[in-house]
Amino acid sequence: MKKLLSVLTLMVMASVWVAAQVNTAAPAAPAPADENGPVMTLETTEVDYGKIEQGSDPYRVFKFTNTGKAPLVIENAKGSCGCTVPSYSKEPIAPGEASEIKVRYDTNRIGKFTKTVTLTTNEAVQTRTLRISGEVYAKPTEPEGVPASTGGFNN
Repeated sequence: MKKLLSVLTLMVMASVWVAAQVNTAAPAAPAPADENGPVMTLETTEVDYGKIEQGSDPYRVFKFTNTGKAPLVIENAKGSCGCTVPSYSKEPIAPGEASEIKVRYDTNRIGKFTKTVTLTTNEAVQTRTLRISGEVYAKPTEPEGVPASTGGFNN
C-alpha cells in the first residue's frame, strides 16, 4: 500500500511540475502590413495635458493621416473609463487625407491621471492605443467678496 501511495504521489507531483512549465515558444510575429490597405500614421500616440486647473479645457486632439492605398475606417474608439471620451469621424478617410480623434477628459477630477483610448480600425494591425496624461489641480477658492453693510454711510 505504501508503494502505491508513493507512486501516486510522485505522479501527481510530476504532473503539477509539467503543468507549471512556462511556454518558451517564440511569440507570434505581428501581422504583416497590407501593402494595398490603409495605414494610420499618427503625429503622436501620447498627449500630456500638463498641470491644468480644475474645470479647464477638457479636449485634446490626435492628428493622423491615412498613408495607405485604401480608405481607412475607424470602427470603434473606446476610452479606458467613463472620464475619457473619444470622438472621431465615422466616414472613411481616403488615402492621403488627414483627420483627427478628439479626446475629452473630465477635468473636474483632481489629481494625476493616465488614461488610454483604444482604436479599432480596418488596418492590418487592427488596434492602436492612444495615451493621455496630466495633473488636475484644485481651482483656487474665491474670496467671499465685500462684507455686507450694517447701516449705511453715516453709521
